[in-house]
Amino acid sequence: MARFSLIPREEKFYADFLAMADQLRNGARLLEEMFASDPPIADKANEIREVEHKCDFLTHEIIQRLNKTFVTPIDREDIHSMARTLDDVMDAIDAAASLIPLYHIKKVIPGVRELTRVISASTDQILLAVQALERRQGVLERAVEINRLENEADRAHQRAVGQLFEEEHDPLAVMKWKEILDRLEDSTDRCEDVANLLENVVVKHG
Repeated sequence: MARFSLIPREEKFYADFLAMADQLRNGARLLEEMFASDPPIADKANEIREVEHKCDFLTHEIIQRLNKTFVTPIDREDIHSMARTLDDVMDAIDAAASLIPLYHIKKVIPGVRELTRVISASTDQILLAVQALERRQGVLERAVEINRLENEADRAHQRAVGQLFEEEHDPLAVMKWKEILDRLEDSTDRCEDVANLLENVVVKHG
């Protein structure tokens, strides 16, 4: 039986999620561009920080609207979690990028570009999943792909760290790059958090 309510549901949350997912994709693209050259383009960190601020603003807008909305398209806690979890992805990307100018990184080590490619591919899948969320169709397939990409990132991270310890003899450089690699891998973990939440929402409301 179709659900019916005399009070209209506030559907704009879907558009807000889409706007955030699009910003994640922008941030991931900038991260790829940062590491595409050697040395990496440190100034890209400023552009990524601007995207992070946009996501913070969108998150704030969603929470503010949620506090004023009586009937929501999905559970209130899921809307809140979705905003926070999407924002966490951009925070992780920003955290990784911010280390490049901070540590005055002058070269790109093996494995970094593979990780940034996976991050970018994961944000593509997040955008597609969010686009499919309102229809509840096609979300689970995207979630599975994000989980696969996260596993790929785990393997790439492990290889990169192993190679770093084997080939880099400057302890300070090892410390710097280990943190950068960990932050990049964390970005894919945050993408997986989004996938898991989307999967739960679809199962709950499907």
